[in-house]
Amino acid sequence: MTQQLTFIIYAFISIFAIVNPISGVMAFISMTANMSKVDKLYVARRSVVIATIIAIIFSITGDLILSLFNIKVDHLRVAGGILLFLVALDMLFARTTRESITTEELKYASQRENISVFPIAMPLLTGPGAITTIIVLSGTLDQKLIVIGVILLTFLITFLIFRFSDYFNKVVGMSGMLVMTRLMGLFLGAIAVNFIFIGIKNIFNLA
Repeated sequence: MTQQLTFIIYAFISIFAIVNPISGVMAFISMTANMSKVDKLYVARRSVVIATIIAIIFSITGDLILSLFNIKVDHLRVAGGILLFLVALDMLFARTTRESITTEELKYASQRENISVFPIAMPLLTGPGAITTIIVLSGTLDQKLIVIGVILLTFLITFLIFRFSDYFNKVVGMSGMLVMTRLMGLFLGAIAVNFIFIGIKNIFNLA
């Protein structure tokens, strides 16, 4: 029971940190600034639902994807750990993340239907880092079920943050969001190091 609870906490911190709705809400506010409340709610709901579906699909089919490309989970741990560490550095130093979209790409996402899928649902919420983290965490059947539960909880919180983004922005402010993003980056960096360490350890043990 203790081991299961530890994994639940670990999975939640890992997925919540890489999804990072605190940073995502800043992009959401800027991209929906000229929209009505109805349109903002539509974008928030649709983007979170799409991101949740994408995340759950990868949590279920992760093993199949790895076997299809003949990749061991520990290889993905090392590669994913490096990617997560780079994202964590961007978050710590408040730089534009390497998972971000370009200005040119944003030109094609002006309509509310478009931005709810791209760039908000993907890659903002479920980018390569989130997908890698979900696949790595989804090992056994029990772990898959826990990860799916954590995904649902994470995106429920994300929806609430997006839904009340105006109030959230007033209460927390830009400085508060930047501080929380840096804290998320710190946690994510530690998780990335753990991924790399376990991956390398297991690879050498199997060699």
